[in-house]
Amino acid sequence: MKTINFFLALSICVSVLSCQSQKQAPNTNVKQQYQPIETYTFTKEALLKHVKTLSSDAFEGRRTGTAGALKAKNYIIETFKELGVSPLVENYEQPFRFKSAVKTYDAVNVLGLVKGTDHSDKYIVITAHYDHEGIKNGMIYNGADDNASGVGALFAFAEYFKTNPPKHNVILAALDGEELGLKGAYYFVDSSVVALENMVLNLNFDMISRSESQQLYAVGTRYSEVLKETVSAFENRGQVNLVMGHDGLDGLDDWTNASDQAAFYNKNIPFIYFGVPDHKDYHKPTDVYENIDQEFLIDVVQTLITVFTQIDSKQL
Repeated sequence: MKTINFFLALSICVSVLSCQSQKQAPNTNVKQQYQPIETYTFTKEALLKHVKTLSSDAFEGRRTGTAGALKAKNYIIETFKELGVSPLVENYEQPFRFKSAVKTYDAVNVLGLVKGTDHSDKYIVITAHYDHEGIKNGMIYNGADDNASGVGALFAFAEYFKTNPPKHNVILAALDGEELGLKGAYYFVDSSVVALENMVLNLNFDMISRSESQQLYAVGTRYSEVLKETVSAFENRGQVNLVMGHDGLDGLDDWTNASDQAAFYNKNIPFIYFGVPDHKDYHKPTDVYENIDQEFLIDVVQTLITVFTQIDSKQL
């Protein structure tokens, strides 16, 4: 899509195909066996509680600009406070406005900061969008996998950092407007209080709580030798098979622009997008908490934390 009309094409594509709708990965129902995870560095029950809460009917599908989205924003802010995450901007809120089709939306990114111990001028941005489809034809699209699961991972990272501070500064960004064209991510990179040259990495979590094949894809390692080496050497644990792919080299659908990492990619910021293949409940009212794979999600989050610590220890 890198043509003269790239940004127009990307805007059209993303507005239709956001949140991984491009993804048609080979799948299998055969469960594989891995070494168990002996120690978890976050509270499993808290992770599940957050995902269950955010995907409950009370949040009305979290569509941008609705009362449900406001409730989700407030929940994220309060949880960041409880976990000791500092605000990156005033009251954690980065408001913005955009137009999609004929409607104007008021949206808010929620931005937290965890200061690093070694690299005070460098930032790793960890993102997960909190918006979803809202209510359609009287039915709530709860978005448990898409993407209460990713926001739950942000909270698990925040808990981990309380006793394991990162070496790089970490921005925990719960982004709005993803379902309407990655709007929050693009606003963040275009208007961030942190200079682009100081953002050394984006890790994006979008749909991480269920996979019949147990596969979790790490997309984007082709653009960084450090990231490629880290992921390729990673030793799987628990129920998760971490694999590289879907970034234009393997004949599978290219997911580079399928979620919020696209905004960072188009600013030449290295990224890894972690996500699973589409499933039968993708963008349907049946994407509810009861249909996620709890044990898989828990093991995915531990996998993400372990990958992060390995990358964080390196020179970025």
